[in-house]
Amino acid sequence: MQNDAIRPTTSYGFQIALIGLLFFIFGFVTWLNGSLIPFLKLACDLKYEWQALLVTSAFYLSYFFLALPSSAILSYTGLKAGMALGLLVMAVGCLVFIPAAYTRTYGLFLTGLFVQGMGLAVLQTAANPYVSILGPLESAAQRISIMGICNKVAGILSPIILSSIVLRGAKEIEMRVNTAVDAVQRAQLLDALAERAIPPYIAMAAALGLLALFIRWSPLPDIHPEQEASVDSSRADVRTLWQFPHVWLGAIAIFFYVGAEVMAGDGIVLYGRFLGFELDQTKYFTALTLSGMLVGYMLSIVLIPRYVSQEAFLRYSAVLGIGLSAAAYFTSGATALTCVAMLGVANAVMWPAIFPLAIRGLGRLTQLGSALLIMGIVGGALLPQLYGLLAELPGAGPRTALQAVLLPAYFYILYYGWRGYKVGIVGR
Repeated sequence: MQNDAIRPTTSYGFQIALIGLLFFIFGFVTWLNGSLIPFLKLACDLKYEWQALLVTSAFYLSYFFLALPSSAILSYTGLKAGMALGLLVMAVGCLVFIPAAYTRTYGLFLTGLFVQGMGLAVLQTAANPYVSILGPLESAAQRISIMGICNKVAGILSPIILSSIVLRGAKEIEMRVNTAVDAVQRAQLLDALAERAIPPYIAMAAALGLLALFIRWSPLPDIHPEQEASVDSSRADVRTLWQFPHVWLGAIAIFFYVGAEVMAGDGIVLYGRFLGFELDQTKYFTALTLSGMLVGYMLSIVLIPRYVSQEAFLRYSAVLGIGLSAAAYFTSGATALTCVAMLGVANAVMWPAIFPLAIRGLGRLTQLGSALLIMGIVGGALLPQLYGLLAELPGAGPRTALQAVLLPAYFYILYYGWRGYKVGIVGR
């Protein structure tokens, strides 16, 4: 009934390709942070790790503040217009980088990232349910996996592309900045470096604006989430999310998962510097983690559900995360770096597994529950900051700090995949 009500007027393949392009945009913009962290640390002359990691904090905090408003916005606009709106907001965030680069003002860079995150919050809140609604429910998992691959392929490409522009010759620039005795000359070097961000972000703003117009006037079905909810369930006893503890436990699982994912994807750059790698090498490390995530997605497509359930795959992924985190602590150099990059394999299927388990049985509260889960993305803002603060402590350091963040995260996710997703579910 649900899909008959929104039967598309254009080809199913075109619709999937267009939404896949949006998920490509998610990945491209999100995983630029891995390159921005070392770039802004050098360009804005930041002294401490926690300052550089404000890049991820500014970006992911927007999800916390915009998740519930996004749900209300989409109820008014519908999913299609909401996706176009999200793209336009992201374009504005990219344009903020122009005055930020000219003035070399770190606060403006963070503002631009927060605005980009605002747009992504709206876009994600619209596009994730859109993928499920667009076609038959029995093939929703397959569509989500395809979208995940689009996202991670973009994530592999984006840090490589941006790094080749803004961090070109980074080692030489860093040496010249550190050895400059004249403050004016040093400032000129950093100004020239900061201005490298302007052309790529102007190009992204233009591309996002054009894509927003294309989406708005495309033949995609125009879906309103409240209409979908009205045919999804008629349970009269569903009144509040407090009736569903597994949703709240799922939001905590999302919190820990996103924090761990950001540490493995963006934090690997700073951790690589700690392990002794040069800046010209570390700028590509985010792509290694995302390659691991791509492998994880491929494995899930082959194994789920034919050979293993998504609940079991979530548990195995958490155990793998625990093992790799411990191995990163007891090794060094390229071996430790490989362990951190391989966390991408462990992290890959955590979102696709946690999200459907957490919203199971919500009925009319599904949209509100989804917004609550998206608020859990704030883990990507807070856990890297915790790592940065712990890494600066004399008795801790980056190696111990990484374990203090990752191990509790993976142990909790293991609990959720074992017991947590059943809490409050009748008959489970």
